[in-house]
Amino acid sequence: MSPAEPDNGNPRHGGRIDAVDLARGFAVCLMIIAHGTNALMPYSDFPDWGQVPVHALTKFSSSLFFIVFGVALAVAFVPKTGSPDWPRRRNRLLWRGLLVLFWYKVLTVVELWDRSRGEITDALLYRQFPSFVEILGFYAIALLWIPWLLPLWAKAPAWLRWLSPLPVVWLSWWLLEHAGFGGVPQLQAVFVEHPEYYTWGQLSRLPLVLAGLLAGGLLLRWNDTTGRRLLLSAGIACAGLVLLAWFALRVDDLQASLVAIGRNDGKHPPGLDFSLFSVGGALVLLALCIAGGNLLARVLRPVAIVGSDALMAFIVHIGVIFIVLRNTLGLYQAVPYERALWWSIGLIALAALWIRLWQAMKRALDRPRAARAAPAD
Repeated sequence: MSPAEPDNGNPRHGGRIDAVDLARGFAVCLMIIAHGTNALMPYSDFPDWGQVPVHALTKFSSSLFFIVFGVALAVAFVPKTGSPDWPRRRNRLLWRGLLVLFWYKVLTVVELWDRSRGEITDALLYRQFPSFVEILGFYAIALLWIPWLLPLWAKAPAWLRWLSPLPVVWLSWWLLEHAGFGGVPQLQAVFVEHPEYYTWGQLSRLPLVLAGLLAGGLLLRWNDTTGRRLLLSAGIACAGLVLLAWFALRVDDLQASLVAIGRNDGKHPPGLDFSLFSVGGALVLLALCIAGGNLLARVLRPVAIVGSDALMAFIVHIGVIFIVLRNTLGLYQAVPYERALWWSIGLIALAALWIRLWQAMKRALDRPRAARAAPAD
């Protein structure tokens, strides 16, 4: 999952679409590599090969998160918006938002543990924002309002759904340039981002969620037909390659531009070059996962397991990085990049193992309850 979605079950057939878990897993794994290296050393200490290609490629992660968020909503929830039990499903999403908000605040304290009490309080009260765990802040807020949007999305005509990302892009740009937000920069940061705060704006990233809703709607209808699934994958891949080509043609010095992107230049608020590169790469990865389907998800099982419970993966890797590596062992700026990278890869394996054990424990606990609830013969 992204830190947001409780499942990606296919309402039509009652199973999961493993490609969604795999795509989400790629996003989480790239994020863990980015966090595991940058949490132990500043960008300036990265070797050239760590900047490009390693850290530049991790910038696909954030855009892939938002797109897969929309895909999972389209697969698991949009088809149920007209059913009698929709209020219960909507409440599941709202409850998920509150759960993510809880962990966002807990992990904010974990990330800022070595800061002053005042800095931690400011971050908890939205006067400041963390960086490594701020993606949870986006999901926590989004899950408190997007569930109310889904019934409108389901009822909207197809032409309006396909055009919807464009007015949102325009509105986000207009608000960023012209709205004062009552002189409260933190409010601007939450809605459309602010250059002085590391946040993911609800409106500035919404077009990616809407694009995911569009792709997810097609995936839901075409997943069981190999030819159509591959056609969808090819279309998404072409869109991603066009964006990457646009980025390459725009920049004068490709190497320098990739280094700048690796250092988050143009990430908040989203600049054109960063967006072209990040979204383009995310679409290519999503296309790969859809084309590979369940077979590729089985081959890359650890990645898919991480994607099946991204919130748990988030908790595990942030906890290990900040509690164990930084605060307990004191390894900040005390290890070479190669070791930090290997530890980041190890964190992915640890997260996959932890999730696997957690899921096995939940299944074991659910069996007696299911047996007691079953009607007697």
